[in-house]
Amino acid sequence: MTTDTIGFWAGLVWNALNEVEALGLKQIKKITKLKEKEVYAALGWLARENKVMFSETDGEKKEILVSLVQ
Repeated sequence: MTTDTIGFWAGLVWNALNEVEALGLKQIKKITKLKEKEVYAALGWLARENKVMFSETDGEKKEILVSLVQ
């Protein structure tokens, strides 16, 4: 795994998020066809660049939602 590869994955995740208001982690995996560890690496990249924000759903089954910073 290289920084170029992680940057590529970050681009896939950014493109997926750019199409909607917010996505859950499972949705990001499904849309991008990335493995879980690849999604986390991409989100770390985007978070470090202040391009994404994270929120949590209400209710019993909490889910992390990811959206682009506007």
